[in-house]
Amino acid sequence: MSGSGTTAGDGSPLQTAVWRLRSRGCWTDAAALLEPHGGDGPAPAAALQRASLLVERCLFTERGWAEAEDALRTAEAVARTDDERGAAACERGQLAYASTVLGARDRADEARSALGRAAALLAPDAPGRPLLDFRRGLVAEHIADSPQSARAAYRRAHAGATAHGETLLLSFTWRHLAGLSLREGELADARHGFAESLRIREELGYLVGTAPALAALADAEPEPEATRLRAEAGRLFRLLDGVPTWLAAQLSPTAAA
Repeated sequence: MSGSGTTAGDGSPLQTAVWRLRSRGCWTDAAALLEPHGGDGPAPAAALQRASLLVERCLFTERGWAEAEDALRTAEAVARTDDERGAAACERGQLAYASTVLGARDRADEARSALGRAAALLAPDAPGRPLLDFRRGLVAEHIADSPQSARAAYRRAHAGATAHGETLLLSFTWRHLAGLSLREGELADARHGFAESLRIREELGYLVGTAPALAALADAEPEPEATRLRAEAGRLFRLLDGVPTWLAAQLSPTAAA
């Protein structure tokens, strides 16, 4: 699984507040800060960010699908440029992907179509391109079961995130490249990638993504380190009231209780 969005904000008071809420799994409160005031309607950037937050909430909590759809339709309606339309299509692809992999509703065709539309709209050097490449990797790995295509997409996303300074996205690309290495028995590469992902999330204070990073690293570590990492993941999982919901299956019954 993976979250949505790539940065920790631009340093403005609003973005700092949004990041603090998002990083603790308070997506609804974060999205509320971006709701339009007055009669002018939402700005495209704010509408897109609000939709992104609510899509991420779906992926982490398996609920809020209708609210995310409403926010996404608004973002699509107010988009004016190809970059804005492409970014909105990328979020639609992510929502359809989440619905499919979490078993809410099979929307695999919609995920592929939306991400393909985003690829046609976003220029190769557009700021949103690394996130799109990453999400196309998710579809390749978890829907199409094509690890080779996924690895190529993750590598493109990793290079693009590095070039654009998208630090949070790097934590996702490190983690998913490491996951493919683990599948192939490349333990040293897996351990390095998972450790880098965890380091970035801890440095950014991305609390809601730290437990999954700990659990992933545990899968590549020998005992007793693996047990220690899973116990720490379980502590954070409980602290966040069982979010992300899908992590429960990766933790021991005691840790996930």
